[in-house]
Amino acid sequence: MRKIDLRRKNSVLIVAGPTASGKSKFALELASKLNGVVINSDSMQVYKELRIITARPTAHDELRLPHKLYGIISVKKNCSVGIWADMAVAEIRTCWENGCLPIVTGGTGFYIKALTDGLSQIPDIPKLFRNKAIEIRNKIGKNAFHEQLKKIDPGSAERISPSDSQRSIRAYEVFLATQRSLTDWHSILPAEPKLDAFYQTIIFDPPRDKLYDNCEARLDGMVQNNVLDEIGGLNKLKLEPSSPAMSALGVPEFLAYLQNEIGFDDALASAKKSTRRYAKRQKTWFRNQIVPDLVLNTQFSESLTQKIFSKILI
Repeated sequence: MRKIDLRRKNSVLIVAGPTASGKSKFALELASKLNGVVINSDSMQVYKELRIITARPTAHDELRLPHKLYGIISVKKNCSVGIWADMAVAEIRTCWENGCLPIVTGGTGFYIKALTDGLSQIPDIPKLFRNKAIEIRNKIGKNAFHEQLKKIDPGSAERISPSDSQRSIRAYEVFLATQRSLTDWHSILPAEPKLDAFYQTIIFDPPRDKLYDNCEARLDGMVQNNVLDEIGGLNKLKLEPSSPAMSALGVPEFLAYLQNEIGFDDALASAKKSTRRYAKRQKTWFRNQIVPDLVLNTQFSESLTQKIFSKILI
């Protein structure tokens, strides 16, 4: 594996990996030593009302070093991959202008791919088709909706979790409007990169058992950190079930508890199960979709800092 070379002009460093792998802490270490700015690429950490449940960097960390695109949009609005990519490009350019290193970090691989490779130019979809897709999902439920998506767009169904309302509805509405799957559109309309940059990527890919333990410990910590108060505040906003924030990891399960649909122990166990499954999908996605410059088959820890920095040329 070659070394990371940050001496190149217009460098962008990407730190990615599954949830609870320690990538955010490592990005913070990088930023402190390399005059860096941490730029969020997690689709749920953009929402300001979801700090605890999304494991967003603490307020202390955000004050300690520059963090961008964290908590910048209300859950009442949708942040699409296109919107995020445009904001990320603007932040990266600002970093270059100020002589700082942009460090893009997060676990939403689709966002990272959109930044580095660009987005396919799919025709605009009239709103009526989106409304129809939402209506169908609300009527038959997320699992049956996902089964229907498998029939019309197996490729998207394989990539998208049944709980991911935003992306599943997007794939469904594209088919309704065009009679062609989102997977097909991606193949026939090649994307164009949004930025002339030299991207280098570090992927955390820890052993599954260790990762699962960390996922569960993180959720236990969220409970101790009053995550139920945060979810209660979200509940009071009366968002549409299709709102992206409603499918954030842990939100459906803790909402079900607050609405007296299930007991707390069941809610926590279900949230842990969903998180483990998501982490597994993330590991698979990064292995198949990203060509990394450096793979770290471990969780990040402070003791690894010097070893990792020995692989970075500055």
